[in-house]
Amino acid sequence: MAGDDSRAGAGCVNYGIPGATDPGVPLWQAAPSGFRRYERTVVIGRGADAWSAARDAVVLWEVKRRSGFAVAQADGTGIRVREGGRYTITAGRWWFIVSEPVEVVAVVDTEDRCGFAYGTRPGHPVRGEEAFIVHRGDDGRVFLTLRSLTRAAPAGPWRTLFPVLLLAQFCVRRRYLRALA
Repeated sequence: MAGDDSRAGAGCVNYGIPGATDPGVPLWQAAPSGFRRYERTVVIGRGADAWSAARDAVVLWEVKRRSGFAVAQADGTGIRVREGGRYTITAGRWWFIVSEPVEVVAVVDTEDRCGFAYGTRPGHPVRGEEAFIVHRGDDGRVFLTLRSLTRAAPAGPWRTLFPVLLLAQFCVRRRYLRALA
């Protein structure tokens, strides 16, 4: 049941469409009504060494961590990404720290594609999903793709601050896109 922190699994996300950013598909078609959709892909390297490093980094939350966030396990499963794993992402300084409870709702790990999507849980400043995917092309180039679906939190102080959160999200995405380069 949504909001019940004692249950594992994607049923505890607060936005109703777990897996919508689908990290396993090269061409993302999803555009659920009421969500802001974002997708961007950048080249982050070339060759087997770049692929190996990017693959390791993405499953250890390095896109978030290198962008100024701390990531901690919330369910005793360890920091490595796993479907159904719960994590707390924090950002901020001094007296202003934002805590973001999330749950990994999808993982992909194939020869040429690796990544995950996490969904927001109750208490997160927004509702939605974000995916971080590394993949490689036939020419050896390694890419990072970001996908997200965002809408205002259902209630509370964050709901009124949603326009400010969108501005912060814009700035943070720029850091994400440079995090593995």
